[in-house]
Amino acid sequence: MHLLKGLLCGALLAAPLAYAVELMEWDRTPLVIDLPVGQERLVVLNRNVSVGLPVTIANEDILRVQSTGGVLYFKAHEAFDTQRVQLKDESTGEIILVDLTAKTGASAEQIQVVNAEKVAEVDAGQRSEPAAERRAPLPVVLTRYVAQSLYSPLRVIEPVPGINRVAMRLPESMATLMPALPVEARPIAAWTLEGLHATAIELRNQDPDRSFELDPRYLHGALMAATFMHPTIGPRGHLDGTTTVIIVTKGPLAEHLQLPRIQPAPQEG
Repeated sequence: MHLLKGLLCGALLAAPLAYAVELMEWDRTPLVIDLPVGQERLVVLNRNVSVGLPVTIANEDILRVQSTGGVLYFKAHEAFDTQRVQLKDESTGEIILVDLTAKTGASAEQIQVVNAEKVAEVDAGQRSEPAAERRAPLPVVLTRYVAQSLYSPLRVIEPVPGINRVAMRLPESMATLMPALPVEARPIAAWTLEGLHATAIELRNQDPDRSFELDPRYLHGALMAATFMHPTIGPRGHLDGTTTVIIVTKGPLAEHLQLPRIQPAPQEG
């Protein structure tokens, strides 16, 4: 489970969930990002980066910056004019430039950065490669497709022959999925490929004071693989208080969960 979890996480596009998402393409032109004063804003890069701040805002009393799991967490404590920030890809050394501004009333929507070169490759016909030459293990292929279908622009979704969306037979609220955490779980949608089913489940933290690390061992059921779109879930009411888990099973998920038995309605008379 843990090996597969790591493999899946590497293959997925980490992305925002139930709330709105602003997509930005990195095409060597500085990304223009506005920060709301007093609210945290997330920037999903899908790569680990180090952050170089100019002296004028390199102060936690002005701007708090955290980088983990390919996601940047910005929180401006006061307004400031546009500042040039450098992000360095820790794997390749590539520099991404950001023009960062903080102002009252700016959007707090999560931002997902898409590499324009990769998008162009897909649009140029990279999708036509034979599936056998580029296919990863089926759970990886299925999970990646689900993540892209939910949270990526249509033009960057790689079509996979044989994947179909299917109906779910799950309760609206799945309290038994993660009973160890105060998390509400609601099914979103499901897809199937060669007998495997991947089901996307929205998770909402019900605790207003605590955040939690997410681990597949918290899930109850006979599951093949589970991939969380974020490594943690923040307190209720925070921007990161909602995330998604994609669960892969042999057959429909309902057949592999410890769900409460539904009692038949009493007959009148």
